[in-house]
Amino acid sequence: MPQVIVTTREGETRTLQVGQGASIMEAIRDGGIDELLALCGGVCACATCHVYVDDEFAPRLAPISEDESELLESSSHRTERSRLSCQVRMNEDLCGVRVTVAPED
Repeated sequence: MPQVIVTTREGETRTLQVGQGASIMEAIRDGGIDELLALCGGVCACATCHVYVDDEFAPRLAPISEDESELLESSSHRTERSRLSCQVRMNEDLCGVRVTVAPED
């Protein structure tokens, strides 16, 4: 089963199991890390599941959609590594992906 390695805002690192096709947001939420609000439930309608994806894995992600990019524009913490974790679906290419929970806006 694919894994995601999550660094919390406090610097704690946890390895979580992620079902094939599940989003990283679902893995973080179901893994007991309560730092993501994920207010919209994963339908790309807010930016409360903002994470930074490790540079090594960024090229393996699907391109960012226009909707996702627009939502991330509302964050004062957006970087070139920013993604909404609800929009990143796990697959074998992402096994071991490292993400860091972005600061809350």
